Amino acid sequence: MARSKNTKNPFITLNPFDFFQSLFSISPLKSLHFCPKKNVPRNQRLCSYGIPSLVCIFLLAAFLLLGISRIDLAPISPHSIPCYLMASSSGFPYSSFSSLSPPYSPLLLSSLSKIVSADDDEDVPRLLSGAMLPLPAHRVTRNSTAEEREFWQQPDGAGYRPCLEFSVEYRRDSVRITKEKRRFLVVVASGGLNQQKNEIVDAVVIARILEAALVMPILQVNPIWEDESEFSDIFDAEHFRRTLQADVRIVSSLPSTHLTSKQSIETRIPFNVSPLWIRTRFFKQLNEGVLVLKGLDSKLSKDLPPDLQKLRCKVSFHALRFAAPIRELGNRLARRIWIEGPYIALHLRLEKDVWARTGCLTGLGPEYDDIVAMERESRPEYLTGRLNMSHHQRRLAGLCPLNALEVARLLKALGAPRSARVYCAGGKPFGGSRALRPLMMEFPNVVTKEMLARDGELAPYVNRSSALAAIDYIVSLSSDVFMPSHGGNMARAMQGDRAYAGHRKYIKPNKRAMLPYFEDDSISDAEFGSIMKKLHRTLVGQPEPRTNKRDRDVIAYPIPDCMCTL
Repeated sequence: MARSKNTKNPFITLNPFDFFQSLFSISPLKSLHFCPKKNVPRNQRLCSYGIPSLVCIFLLAAFLLLGISRIDLAPISPHSIPCYLMASSSGFPYSSFSSLSPPYSPLLLSSLSKIVSADDDEDVPRLLSGAMLPLPAHRVTRNSTAEEREFWQQPDGAGYRPCLEFSVEYRRDSVRITKEKRRFLVVVASGGLNQQKNEIVDAVVIARILEAALVMPILQVNPIWEDESEFSDIFDAEHFRRTLQADVRIVSSLPSTHLTSKQSIETRIPFNVSPLWIRTRFFKQLNEGVLVLKGLDSKLSKDLPPDLQKLRCKVSFHALRFAAPIRELGNRLARRIWIEGPYIALHLRLEKDVWARTGCLTGLGPEYDDIVAMERESRPEYLTGRLNMSHHQRRLAGLCPLNALEVARLLKALGAPRSARVYCAGGKPFGGSRALRPLMMEFPNVVTKEMLARDGELAPYVNRSSALAAIDYIVSLSSDVFMPSHGGNMARAMQGDRAYAGHRKYIKPNKRAMLPYFEDDSISDAEFGSIMKKLHRTLVGQPEPRTNKRDRDVIAYPIPDCMCTL
């Protein structure tokens, strides 16, 4: 049917007053906004028909002010994440979920599923939704004991929230650096997953320092696990590029014009190198074409200018998102244990190569210790530090991983309930089920990713240690409590990630102080528990500034470089 000639588009033909008149005409409060047309003498009216009242003027002013405030709150550029926009780094309010107690409704679980698995498909990087999102912490039920409530209680965070605001100078330089097409940096990352992540973070920072384009990082085949995964197999390469497009130019491969260029390969990099050292040493080499760096392994100084520290956080907490298949499976396994209630994640360093590297006894008896000793003798490069110390001295110095029995005793002393669900991350322990038996006797609800997964879910990742480690990382990040049995790259990364994602409880065992009490049989269980709680009172995830020790990595201690208070 043809449109009538009298039909008008109200958004084109109405003047502002007519628009508001039509808007208010449907309201029961119409009489409060406009003067009556009839039955009132003109000389007694407060206003004539067709003139907005004071209330209408007030509303118009309110709309204008609201619009201005909305504009003012918008981020100036993708470089910056103001504190007030980062009240929850995950994109949804933790407090609203953490206040819920079981049983959880199907609607809530469905919404969490959608939140955790959602991908960002926009062309412009959205840093607020780019960070990995842990599931919300559980609320402790009222029927829990005081000791259990204390164990599950989350740190208050002291008001710190993610806050990445780059300087004007940094933003100005970005215009030039992100358009670089002549100089290219290639970085080969080695080691396990979390060591590779550290090297990739440093690679981006070094590319920024050298004002070079970064070729998508190359993952070196690990000689221990023989994992041949490429960057895009483990990480979301497109998200990585988009998130950092305002900081450094990232390309998938070297352009054809540079394939035959002179390539300078550098493998000898001292520890704690500064940006000045990087520029002095490599800037000239880059002018010749392509620079290849190998063996970064946290060689870059931990004390960088503020903008470069923020860039480190941006890479680690936002850009290095795991590939979609890994992310989806990790979140699926996390939800399966999360739905049962609060859980503990342990990173148990009980693999044979760890015992060989640390020069420690396994606690499984002479038979197993002899196997480790033979492994160490066949590969003398494993044990490189403090060769003059005995096994016992190394243990008391805190250089050895806690075995399953020591982990169980510590958790029990800190108030973990026997019914607690415990997720064990890490490779298969040396000694198999025997190595985990002391832990399972104290905490029967021990599970691993193999136990949580259903038939065929882990099949694509057989012999792919980095992908399996990434799955462990995702499940561990959503735990209510995390504790490593030994220091290392995952422990440091998890410490920083849990702080950045909402201050989730993190227990750092004080091995040097506590192990002498483990050997004292005269101490009662109650006294032992009291001592352990006192020793770990300041080591349970409360915000700890990096400035206390300047050599601390901002990835493990993001306060105050990457987090601020409102």
